[in-house]
Amino acid sequence: MVPDFLVTHSGGFHADELLSSVILTRLFPDARLVRSRAPEWITPGPDRIVYDVGGAFDPAAGIFDHHQRGAPLRDDGRPFSSFGLVWRQFGRDFLKALDVPAADVDALHAAFDLDFVLPVDLMDNGALEPSAAGALAKLTLPVLLETLKPVFDDRTPEADDRAFHAALSIARSLVEAALKQGAAKLRAEAIVLRAIAAAGEGRVLELPLGMPFRPAIVKAGADHLLFVVHPRETDWCLTGIRRSGDGFALRADLPAAWAGLTGEDLAAACGVAGATFCHNGRFIAAARTREAALAMAGIAVAQALAPDGTSPVPA
Repeated sequence: MVPDFLVTHSGGFHADELLSSVILTRLFPDARLVRSRAPEWITPGPDRIVYDVGGAFDPAAGIFDHHQRGAPLRDDGRPFSSFGLVWRQFGRDFLKALDVPAADVDALHAAFDLDFVLPVDLMDNGALEPSAAGALAKLTLPVLLETLKPVFDDRTPEADDRAFHAALSIARSLVEAALKQGAAKLRAEAIVLRAIAAAGEGRVLELPLGMPFRPAIVKAGADHLLFVVHPRETDWCLTGIRRSGDGFALRADLPAAWAGLTGEDLAAACGVAGATFCHNGRFIAAARTREAALAMAGIAVAQALAPDGTSPVPA
């Protein structure tokens, strides 16, 4: 299969579909990369590979999503992200495209999966564990920048200088991006603090757009808040609030009955017309309208509260 299109979702991006795109654009350089959530794009077809969107996993049909109920798992039961699924399917071809000797392909494929792909998979699914945290250390910025050094048997006189300037360009982009993000977080804090004041004692925080919100919630001492609702490009998002900055546990999960459902199945499960998606990890959901998102949030709050009306999981 030589696709004409490589299709992933639009909106905010994560490491898994970004790294999947690294693999696929190298193997299929003539394919057009499309970022969309439109049904006509994310439906499998003979002219495309769809990944991290679409609600299905079917390598024969060229679709590699992991958000749906019954998503594929590794042999040891740990979850895949789209990166893991794409690496499993295309990783060996990618290594061959990098001129890795055939005798080394399987060993390198397995080692990279364990050291690099698996931590990304687990982080994306909120399932990072101590054994994978050690592997994640290999993905820190200093280590990654050092991978740009020349390999030991590159003895060309300009090798060190060439590698240095390549690393300098990447490091500059990352530093500048980090500083821009830092400034943006300060702007977000002011917006979130105003929204917290407007929410009063309500359990749902409504924001005018997606932005970092947990630091401001903690700063305000808004321990009563359980969920955040905000618009996206063409729909509305409902998300949980992490208990701490260094873990994945939420103050309250979305209802278990919603996990991994989409479209009419989710609307039937929650009783809200316009409900469109709930991640299998129960930390994010989506709806077509503000009213539907707020209705879902209200149901989630009701299920999260203890009989006495107080949150069973205060932050």
